[in-house]
Amino acid sequence: MANQSTPPAAADRGRIATGKRGRVFLIGIDRPKKYNGFTPEMLTQLAEAYTAYERDAEAWCAVLHAEGQHFTAGLQLSAFDITAELVPPGLVDPLALQPPFRTKPVVAAVKGFCYTIGIELMLAADIVVAEEGTRFGQVEVKRGLAAYGGATIRFVERAGWGNAMRYLLTGDEFDPATAHRLGFVQEVVPQGQGLAKALEIAERIARQAPIAVRATRANSWLYATEGQEAAIAAMPRDRAAIVETEDFAEGVRSFNERRDGSFTGR
Repeated sequence: MANQSTPPAAADRGRIATGKRGRVFLIGIDRPKKYNGFTPEMLTQLAEAYTAYERDAEAWCAVLHAEGQHFTAGLQLSAFDITAELVPPGLVDPLALQPPFRTKPVVAAVKGFCYTIGIELMLAADIVVAEEGTRFGQVEVKRGLAAYGGATIRFVERAGWGNAMRYLLTGDEFDPATAHRLGFVQEVVPQGQGLAKALEIAERIARQAPIAVRATRANSWLYATEGQEAAIAAMPRDRAAIVETEDFAEGVRSFNERRDGSFTGR
């Protein structure tokens, strides 16, 4: 599914491979011999891939996945200056912590080891599919660190204070059933079926009107980041804009004609 090439000398540093499947943009973590542990080059390439997806008008949903048996064992700490910014300025942040922020949806497919930044990447996505047997761990406290990729925010947001502290403060592993119960994961599937399920969901999203999808996500993001009052205040303006689109007219026609809509993004 990848379409990028990597020079042999750089292969041990890993890469992020990208591809397209119709309207779905594929983003693949590709360093399986090292459990897909992230190097600084990979993190920059990941931000570049998210930026390419954001700018691709023909890509209406993305899938973040990994080659090999594992999603990622986390950052290769020996390769990082932990005091430096993880993502270069000007690129879309895959952790959704600093602008520019993406405006289109991402479905993440996780498996095997999903440690530290792996959890933070999936929590920054919109929908997560986990394979049975996935091992989750936000283990920074075991290495003398705190989680700085969004876990301290999103664990509390999704799971509540006590549930968040249970895993953030101990570094204990948890399984897919627990991740599902805590709201971190939306689908749990048998081993080997995670990418297929993520693609199925992404392709369903990509069949909808993309302007409506982005508007829906934007208002939900506004609520999550600025609160209910801001989200409600934005609705009249956003509604007025969306009813002027060709896709809205097509949506009304398809409803009246009892068929699926055929949307163009205009």
